[in-house]
Amino acid sequence: MLAVLAALYDQAPKTIHGYDLMQQTGLKSGSLYPILMRMSDQGLVSSQWCEPTAPGRPPRHAYRLTATGLALAREVRADPGSFGLSGARA
Repeated sequence: MLAVLAALYDQAPKTIHGYDLMQQTGLKSGSLYPILMRMSDQGLVSSQWCEPTAPGRPPRHAYRLTATGLALAREVRADPGSFGLSGARA
């Protein structure tokens, strides 16, 4: 989760597509999307459908941190050890 939180924080306030998050974090889709769903359930991430950029392409989800997610990301950046997450990557 820390890698996803950091990648979303680096893009804030812009949205980022799941594929780009996979590239930035090194996570595979089977790990990334459950993390994003969990973060969304916790109110840390919001998502929206984006229209295709080219004909024949499907719409895609774009993600961004909510205000709560931004606050958490700032706290984690300031002191990662206080969250007991210093070694966690998922």
